[in-house]
Amino acid sequence: MSDHGQDPLRDPGFFADPYPVYERLREGCPVRRISTGSGGGHPAYLITGHAEAREAFTDARLSKDTARFFAGRPSDRKLHPAVSRTMLASDPPEHTRQRRVVTPLLAPGRVRELRPYLTRVVDDLMAGWRPGTQVDLVADLAVPLPVTVVCELLGVPESDRAMLAARSHDLFDATGSDRVDTASHRIGDYLTRLVDTAADERGDGPLHSLLRDCEAGGLDRDETVSLAALLLVAGHETTTHFIGNAVLALLRHPEAFDRLRRDPDLIPGALDELLRYDSPVSVATFRHNMQDLRVGGVGIPAGFPVLIAPGAANRDPAAFPDPHRLDLDRDAGGHLAFGHGIHRCPGAALARAEAETALRALVTRFPEVRLAVPERSLVRRRTRLTRGLAALPLALA
Repeated sequence: MSDHGQDPLRDPGFFADPYPVYERLREGCPVRRISTGSGGGHPAYLITGHAEAREAFTDARLSKDTARFFAGRPSDRKLHPAVSRTMLASDPPEHTRQRRVVTPLLAPGRVRELRPYLTRVVDDLMAGWRPGTQVDLVADLAVPLPVTVVCELLGVPESDRAMLAARSHDLFDATGSDRVDTASHRIGDYLTRLVDTAADERGDGPLHSLLRDCEAGGLDRDETVSLAALLLVAGHETTTHFIGNAVLALLRHPEAFDRLRRDPDLIPGALDELLRYDSPVSVATFRHNMQDLRVGGVGIPAGFPVLIAPGAANRDPAAFPDPHRLDLDRDAGGHLAFGHGIHRCPGAALARAEAETALRALVTRFPEVRLAVPERSLVRRRTRLTRGLAALPLALA
C-alpha cells in the first residue's frame, strides 16, 4: 500500500503527538510505501505494526550497512566517519565483532556495580532542589545524569561534557543537515584526539580499559573511535528522553504516580509500560533490503530504505489492548523501545537503571511535584528518530 503525498511524518502535529499519524498509517496498512523528504521525492517503506516490526528487526536480509546503501548515490551529507560508520550502521561479522567488545561494559552485572555511583550522581544533581522552587527536569536531571555516566565510562574531562552533550543534541536535529554534519565533526574530532591521547600514555582509567578491550577484540583505531562515539551519543540521548517522557506520563496519570510514590519498589516493574507508552525511540535508524522480501505479507522490492517505528509498534492494539492508556499492571515486556534482534540496544540495562534511580529520587523526595506550566505549552524536540521534550518545568513541593 502506498502513500503518494507528502511525507506523513512531516505532519504539522507529528512532533507534538505522533500517535494519531501512526494510527492512521497502521490502520491503512502496517507496512506501507511512503514518500519521505520535504519534497516527497524519496520513497521508503514504513513499518508501524508490532508483529511486522519484530519480524523486520530480525530479518537478516535487511541491512544496517549504510555505507553500502549510499555508495554511488549522490548525497549532501558530510557526517564524520566516526559517527556515520558505527556498530549501529554495520552488519555481521563487523557488527558481531564490535558488539562483543561493548556488551560486557554494559552487561547487567556491570550495571549493578554502577548503581551506587548512579545514586551519587543523582544526589549531586538534586542537591540544590528545594520545595517551593522550580526546576527543569530535562536540563537539571534528565540530560546531565546519562551524560555524566557515559562520559565517566569514556574518561571525558568534566570541562568537556557540556559541549559534547550539546553537540550530541544537535545530531538529532530535524531542522537542518548542516547543523547535524557540523556536530558530527565536533564529536568525531574530539573523540579521535581523546582516544589518540589515551593510546599514547599508560593508565588504568576507564578509557584505557576500553582501549585494551578494543585491542583484544581486534578493533582498529577508527573502529575504537566510532565505538566511543556510539556510546556517547546513543548512551545518553535516548535515556534523557526516557526519563523526561516517563515523568510527564506519570504527571498526566496521577493515580499511577501515587502508586509509585506510596511504593517506590514498584518502579522497576513500571519501566516497561512507561517505555511502551511513550517510547524515546520513535523511528529506528534505517535499514535497506538487499533483495526482494515480504514483511507482514507486503512485498518490498530490493534497494529501498526500510523504517521501523517502535513508537508506532508500541501502540499497536493487536499487541497491547487499549494501547493509549498507561497501565502499570500491563505486561509490557514485549515493547520494542530498545529494538529487537541482534541490534537490540546493548545499553538497555544501564538506561533502565538510570531511569529507575531518577524516578525513585523524584517520587520519594518530592511526592507533590507538579507541572509548572500548562501542558499545552510543552515543546517536543523536532526529530523523528527520537521523541523527547525540549524542557519539562516542574514545581517542587
